[in-house]
Amino acid sequence: MKSQTFCAPLALWLDPETALSLEHTQALQMSGWSVMPISTLDSLVAQASDATVLVLHLAHDVTRLKDVQQVLQNACLNTPVVCRVDRDDMDLAVDATQCGALTVLASHDVRSSTWQGLHAKLSHANAHAHSHTPTPPPQRSAQPVRNVVFVDPASQHLLALAKKVAQAEVTALLVGPTGAGKEVMARVLHEASGRARGPFVALNCAALPENLIEDMLFGHEKGAFTGAHREHKGVFEQAQNGTLFLDEIGEMPMHLQSKLLRVLQERQLTRLGGHTPLSLNVRVVAATNKDLKQAIVDREFREDLYYRIATFRLRLLPLCERPGDIIPLAHQCLIQYEQNGQTWHLHPQTQALLLQYPWPGNVRELENVMRRAMVLCADHHVTPAHLMFDECLNSLTPSAPVHFPAPMHVPAAHALPSRDTAAWVSATPAAAMPFEHATPVHLSTSEAEDLALHSAIHNTDPHNTDLHSATRLSEHQVIMATLASTPSKTEAAKRLGISPRTLRYKMAQLREHGLSLASAY
Repeated sequence: MKSQTFCAPLALWLDPETALSLEHTQALQMSGWSVMPISTLDSLVAQASDATVLVLHLAHDVTRLKDVQQVLQNACLNTPVVCRVDRDDMDLAVDATQCGALTVLASHDVRSSTWQGLHAKLSHANAHAHSHTPTPPPQRSAQPVRNVVFVDPASQHLLALAKKVAQAEVTALLVGPTGAGKEVMARVLHEASGRARGPFVALNCAALPENLIEDMLFGHEKGAFTGAHREHKGVFEQAQNGTLFLDEIGEMPMHLQSKLLRVLQERQLTRLGGHTPLSLNVRVVAATNKDLKQAIVDREFREDLYYRIATFRLRLLPLCERPGDIIPLAHQCLIQYEQNGQTWHLHPQTQALLLQYPWPGNVRELENVMRRAMVLCADHHVTPAHLMFDECLNSLTPSAPVHFPAPMHVPAAHALPSRDTAAWVSATPAAAMPFEHATPVHLSTSEAEDLALHSAIHNTDPHNTDLHSATRLSEHQVIMATLASTPSKTEAAKRLGISPRTLRYKMAQLREHGLSLASAY
């Protein structure tokens, strides 16, 4: 048997107006894609059988998308199409989605995170993207979405409850702190329901100006107002036969709450400027981090709307209340953002600090901390020196004894989160050991210095640490970690994004304040 060599998935880039830019090329490559620009439909037919996705630029309408789809259909190819449109052309983005585009991206978006998201969207399309004969769409089973973690017993209980709720045609209200994963849970409800093959449409009610939310929700007819050159379907119509996720619903203006209530009650809507009601078959999942009961008392939220959207209420716990998820989520972040396929490792001391930190920013903050660690770490072994937390780590002090949990004993099959969620759902809960019952580990001098530095940086006593001291100590930590992980000061300065001269100046300043850099060499 021949050994298989890893090859990045191929994205064909079709843009007759503009050549493929260096920024887009780098963003795709950093996200794990190889990219090939093409300019004709003949080139498309010749290369599409080897491609995972076609990235198509749309300028004015969806004619080009329909032509490409017809060419692919005539060639018996099922290559998914991702459309790029101008950021301000919302109508064209909606039309492209309705015509079967896998997703729509802004033409000038060169963020690698945008292109990384395509891997998840293509998870079902990849199974038949390279086939020369069309195949019927796969039957969607009641499975949660990929790349989610439910390891802690509390999380597994929530998952089991969510799967039951998903099978019932009821509205659901997700409550929990910011960054706890409410949109992830909304996708779980969608993927585990009978609507899984329908669209999943999300709208953040707090992220749009008040005068646009009504149009985004209900759409408008041509000529409804100045600038309405054609009809626009709102998110309710876009989510027809699927799921509509209304995030931060507690921020919705009162006058729109009454209109939303009417739509939910009557299961139909009328577009702005229209007269004909349109029937709806949409499941609504709402989410908020506000106390809606208190908002009702304060006359900021309608009580009748609350009971309409909260047929079933699911509470997402903050990350500090489900410690069994912390280490698997950290590993998942390392896997998600790795670029060269190498395996990342978390030192036992690193795992202990991750478990001890209170995570006020929840999963979103954990992701930020792990991405910072990946920037600072050069050998794929994340140590405490690579961790930069957003808040103070109160429980560690230089004089207090430090006890670390023994390394987790996880079966080899589940040592790292696989890209298949089922592996984590069925795994034995890991990293759930209480910190106070952990096995002590004797630290070397350098390790103790790292922990003492961590404690100094995160000391919250206002009499001991002011803002300037905290900033200086944090800068010291970054410089120390970078110097230790690079072969020279020149390379360290490059990684820090400063000149070698600036680095020497900062090192001299730190020495003047009594912060040693000797252990970094």
